[in-house]
Amino acid sequence: MTRPVLLSEHSRIALMHESGLTPPRKAPQFIAAFVSTLSAVCLGMVFSWSSSAIPILEKEFAITTAQGAWVGSLVTLGAFVGAIPAGPMAQLTGRKRALQILIIPLLSSWILIAFFCKYIWVLYIARFLAGISSGGISVAAPMYVTELAHVSIRGTLGTFFQVQITIGILFEYLLGDIISDIRTLSLISAVLPVVFLLSFAFIPESPVYLCEKAKLQDAQRSLLWFRGKDYEIDDELVKITEDIEESKRNKTKLFEIFKCKATYKGLIISFGLMAFQQLSGVNAVLFYTNKIFQQSGGSLSPGQCSILVGAVQVFATLGSTLLIDRAGRKILLVLSDLVMCISLAGLGLYFYLSEFMDLAAYSFIPLMSVALFIVFFSIGLGPIPWMIVSEIFSPKTRGVASSISASLNWFLAFLITNQFANMISAIGIGPTFMGFSVLCGLGTGFIVILVPETKGLSTEEVANILVGRKAPSPAGEKCNKMTTLV
Repeated sequence: MTRPVLLSEHSRIALMHESGLTPPRKAPQFIAAFVSTLSAVCLGMVFSWSSSAIPILEKEFAITTAQGAWVGSLVTLGAFVGAIPAGPMAQLTGRKRALQILIIPLLSSWILIAFFCKYIWVLYIARFLAGISSGGISVAAPMYVTELAHVSIRGTLGTFFQVQITIGILFEYLLGDIISDIRTLSLISAVLPVVFLLSFAFIPESPVYLCEKAKLQDAQRSLLWFRGKDYEIDDELVKITEDIEESKRNKTKLFEIFKCKATYKGLIISFGLMAFQQLSGVNAVLFYTNKIFQQSGGSLSPGQCSILVGAVQVFATLGSTLLIDRAGRKILLVLSDLVMCISLAGLGLYFYLSEFMDLAAYSFIPLMSVALFIVFFSIGLGPIPWMIVSEIFSPKTRGVASSISASLNWFLAFLITNQFANMISAIGIGPTFMGFSVLCGLGTGFIVILVPETKGLSTEEVANILVGRKAPSPAGEKCNKMTTLV
């Protein structure tokens, strides 16, 4: 099979103009992606809250180190639970309705913390509820954005989720630096879920979901809203409908899907990327940023260091929106994991040597190492694994695969964040970061050997790469029907 020539976005739009067709409007799609991923800003605020709040809780309510570890890590345990049913839930209720439902536990968690934070068991419940929302949103929000986006800007809009998470992380760092009262901090944090609910009410449902439910008139109105009233939607609507019908005709049981070589190789890749993303220690770094800088003894306060790191993460993730569709996925993943390995080795070595000598003159090393770690995580290992999951699986297997992959991601995040304090107590902060560095090195090798480059490839072409075939063969026809979008 000859690979089709892939036109750039500008070439496609120019071709539409030459043909007398109106290209799709981008503004409504950007607005919808931005509003829907305000839910991701809420997630980011949940993640970085621990960094500012746990020191306050230890001081005001005398919570122990072990209790603080549970307050930080129960979010990720809840996310593991929330991610499992999120795909089927989005399929049943719709992507929009699922996101609206999922934000409610997160909003409730802030209210519980604000008024009952002196009770440790209430903190546990609140953080677990926030985690359930986080896991579900991490599945439903990217699915919604992918389905509303026109192919010409799908890659760019696909990075919105990760960008918005980093904005939420930075926002909570800023709040935590100026607010030392848990109740006030939590009530202000509760405002954004309300803003999301009010603004998202005016955005249409996914046209793909509406077609699945045979609501064709609603699907037409949705597409016209996203593409503009002058855009010819008929071809796109027909393509969506044909894809859905093909998926229904080829519907198989779950265990039969995993018999296909392309699917289980895709699962190995997605599981590996999700595992190495969390085994890099990123959530431990984000959850305990203040404590890391507290131990470094630098001239900047821990809060100021956290804000700098958060700002760096936002700008680095914004930069990834420009690089992903230009440099390619694999090269960014390799570069990301390799630099993360080096920066964590430097951080671990600094803390290890600081136990034997005075390193006050080198107190800039932790800030520089963490900033470097966050920058390269944000341009590679942060956003790209989520994107690759949507690129290596067919629409039929994507929902299940996304839920399973997200669940693995959050379960490992729970283990790391929950045991981070125990690892520091057992072996020290230096060796702990050196261990994360070794895992990043192993992750780099995994990417180089097993992860394919998916830039500019169709789902069928990716499936062919996974089974080691340059072009579809008659013998692989059944597998192709299971793994590709026709």
